[in-house]
Amino acid sequence: MYLTKEIKAEIFAKHGGKAENTGSTEGQIALFTHRINHLTGHLKKNHKDFNTERSLVKLVGKRRSLLDYLKKKDIVKYRELIVELGIRK
Repeated sequence: MYLTKEIKAEIFAKHGGKAENTGSTEGQIALFTHRINHLTGHLKKNHKDFNTERSLVKLVGKRRSLLDYLKKKDIVKYRELIVELGIRK
């Protein structure tokens, strides 16, 4: 399993303030980024897995909408998160 409870709690503790704060925008964006990186690695090996490709596109769209929300809400946190996670744009 690539995403255990411990990894998820660590992601939310680092980006969401504390491990129980799973609703924070920053934490969700960080979790989506972790999942996107995993799916990208999977697709490099299995290029004909179209269901995973569709899931990846949907996940990128969700992350993009959360990033747009964060940009409107707090531009400073948005810029810090972009640099920290290594997301383009």
